[in-house]
Amino acid sequence: MSKFIQLNKRTGETKSHMNQARKQGRIPAVLYGIGKDTLSVEVNEKEMLDILKKHPRAILQGNTSDEKVIPIIVQSVQKDAMSGNLLHIDFHHVNMTEMMDSKVTIQFSGEAIGVKSGGVLQIEMYEVEVRCMPGDLPTSMEVDISGLDTGDKLLVSDLIFKDGIEVLTDANTVMIQIKTVHEEVEATA
Repeated sequence: MSKFIQLNKRTGETKSHMNQARKQGRIPAVLYGIGKDTLSVEVNEKEMLDILKKHPRAILQGNTSDEKVIPIIVQSVQKDAMSGNLLHIDFHHVNMTEMMDSKVTIQFSGEAIGVKSGGVLQIEMYEVEVRCMPGDLPTSMEVDISGLDTGDKLLVSDLIFKDGIEVLTDANTVMIQIKTVHEEVEATA
């Protein structure tokens, strides 16, 4: 929770003002939360891209224009379908004393034995939904898949989170599997 992001108050709400802000590297955003006033803000595009690349689900410290620092999380990101450029960000105010639901990005590391012997790696999902206290929320989880052989599967139930984190995604959901080339050809046909 050490990453800070500056939230500057938005001065205009028109489409042309927001397009001009985007050209200058400022992304329109909104900050909302239960029992809190909704704030229309702007964030620095480079700073936001860095955060989304390295810590997409982390709880951030939002610096507001009136010098307040509040815990926030990226709720959703709107991107242009053609260019991939950021268009809008939704931030959510985080109450650090209440349980919250969020998603944790799973990063797979290593090269599976099954892939080395000619199998095909098929990733079904990259994140799981969890419920925990905000201070316990991991920004991501690294999973070593080097022990998976052809025909093996990694289920959500195989993930090991620390105490205090409840996994909400169905435990029997397949995250990753190693298929034979023959199985892959049949699936595409």
